[in-house]
Amino acid sequence: MNKRVYILTERRYLAPMDPSAYEQQILDEESILSLAFAAKGIDATRVDWSDPKVDWEAADAAIFRSTWDYFDRFEEFKDWIGPTSKKIRFINPYETIFWNMDKHYLIDLEKKGVPIVPSRFIEIGSKDSLASLCAKEDWNEFILKPCVSGTARHTYRFNRSGIAEHEAILKQLIQKEGMMLQEFHTSIMERGEVSHMVMGGKYSHSILKTAKTGEFRVQDDFGGTVKSYEANEEEIAFAEKSIKTCDPIPLYGRVDVMWGKQGELMLTELELVEPELWFRIHPGAADLLAEAVRSFLNKR
Repeated sequence: MNKRVYILTERRYLAPMDPSAYEQQILDEESILSLAFAAKGIDATRVDWSDPKVDWEAADAAIFRSTWDYFDRFEEFKDWIGPTSKKIRFINPYETIFWNMDKHYLIDLEKKGVPIVPSRFIEIGSKDSLASLCAKEDWNEFILKPCVSGTARHTYRFNRSGIAEHEAILKQLIQKEGMMLQEFHTSIMERGEVSHMVMGGKYSHSILKTAKTGEFRVQDDFGGTVKSYEANEEEIAFAEKSIKTCDPIPLYGRVDVMWGKQGELMLTELELVEPELWFRIHPGAADLLAEAVRSFLNKR
């Protein structure tokens, strides 16, 4: 009997009547994955994670793909994911997902020897002023963003002359969510950011994201562009090491990397919950993930 897997999305992307180009990309990505699953004897069904009518015990596992509203519905998502994890196995595992949802995970990775973009965390309710926090660093420019976020939500770039105008932003946001302060590196605008995909612990493929002229955010929501990227041995080793520091090793992951002032590699994010994986550019990667999932399902 075939195994059954739910591909988790959100209600906006479950069955759009007249899909936009963006929505069609999502449908195409998840169609490629569904076909790869089918080739491994796995029946896949797309479901809305927040749909109360889903019978979670009717499938062998659920894999997170386009649940891109979870950071806007974070409390609801947290209330859902814990109880649901007792009814169905998650891919990646619940413990991994819960850890990876909050960017405090960067501290853990840095302690294990993974170079990260210099970062300082500001906890909920902190009374520290932005000026005092920035005064402790010798950085020329800063990025301020939430610890739980996606698609560059509440992400601000400023230099020392702009600290005062961002004080009110920090004061407002810190009342409800943890924030982080990072050093801004101009390489993100000059060279872009590379996403390395790793399936079952093994490197799969890479894409290069570049921002439009004058912009620092590389996401396509802000005019960024994407193209295939040929990773070198150092970059592949960096990506695989970043994934293998996790226990258990995730079945899939995206390792976002940029270059430091001396050209050194620095982790910007390790995406293990719902990363875009660009199967439409490298369809073979879906086969690798499907094989990793098949092995996972056959283990008890």
